Amino acid sequence: MAAFKEKIDANSAELTDLDRQIGDADHGSNMVRGVAAVAELDLESMGDPATYLKKSGMALVSKVGGASGPLYGTLLMKMGGALGDGELTKDSFFTALRAGVEGLQARGKAEVGDKTMLDVWFPALEAGEASDGSLAEALAAALEAAEQGAEDTIPMIARKGRASYLGERSRGVKDPGSASSVLLIEAAAEAFGA
Repeated sequence: MAAFKEKIDANSAELTDLDRQIGDADHGSNMVRGVAAVAELDLESMGDPATYLKKSGMALVSKVGGASGPLYGTLLMKMGGALGDGELTKDSFFTALRAGVEGLQARGKAEVGDKTMLDVWFPALEAGEASDGSLAEALAAALEAAEQGAEDTIPMIARKGRASYLGERSRGVKDPGSASSVLLIEAAAEAFGA
C-alpha cells in the first residue's frame, strides 16, 4: 500500500485529467486523500496482512469521496476477510483477490465491458489464477492483463457511473478507475518481486 500511495501521488494529475474528461474531475484528488489515510495506519498494531487489508479498506471508505472509496474499500475488506492468517502464497493471494473482485462487482453492480475498473480486475484475476508460476510470476501476468484491460476501456462506451451520462462521448478516454487499478496491481507486483 505504501508503493500504491507513491504511484497515486505521482499519477494524480493524470487520473484527474481522465476523470475531467468523462467524470467529475476528482478521482486523482480523492485517491490521494484515501492513500494518505491508509499511510497513517499503524502497521505494527495490525498483526497480519488480513487485518491490514481490512483496516486499509475502511480507511478508503471513510476518506475517499465518490464511488472510488466504497469500491476500493470493498475490494480490500473482502480480500482481508478471505485471506486468513496463514502463509501468503499464490493460491491464497488469488483466492483473496477473487473474493475482493467479486465483492467489488456486487458493490458496483457492473459487468466486464461496462467501462469500469472491473475491466482491469477480472482480466488480472484470471491471468494470475491461470499462471503456473510463483506469486511474483502470477502477479506479473496479472499486471500485463490489467494494463491491457485499462487500454481496452478507451474505445468502450460507459454503461455505469457518471461517465455513462455521456453516452457516446465517453468513447475515446481511458476509464479513470481502471487507470488507478493498474497502479494498485503494479504496486502489488513490485512488492512481491515481479
